Amino acid sequence: HVQLVESGGGSVQAGGSLRLSCSYSGFTAESNCLGWFRQVPGKEREAVAATYTGGSATFHADSVKGRFTISRDRSSNTLYLQMNNLKPEDTAMYYCAADEDLYGLVHVCFQRLPSSKYLGQGTQVTVS
Repeated sequence: HVQLVESGGGSVQAGGSLRLSCSYSGFTAESNCLGWFRQVPGKEREAVAATYTGGSATFHADSVKGRFTISRDRSSNTLYLQMNNLKPEDTAMYYCAADEDLYGLVHVCFQRLPSSKYLGQGTQVTVS
């Protein structure tokens, strides 16, 4: 079965950096969407960045473009989110997410992130 185990997160001052990691396993589909979304209590889930195992393309939300970078280490089956120049509005619970890639299009993976079938446990990011 699919498992997503997150690490990283924490508290940082505005302008600082953090890196989130997500170790994934158990995929059986030929290609899988992988990514991160975030959620603030009382608000909807917001997709942050996506990639997929069938290729190397990535897609980032406009709100984080130029500051956050999603990447994947194929050798260790680990997904990363490097977050630089953090802002207070980035404060949220961040979730690693995965689902079967049905279309082979990374922007579709991105759109589907908030409703992904598989989720990590979540990690809090607080920027002050």
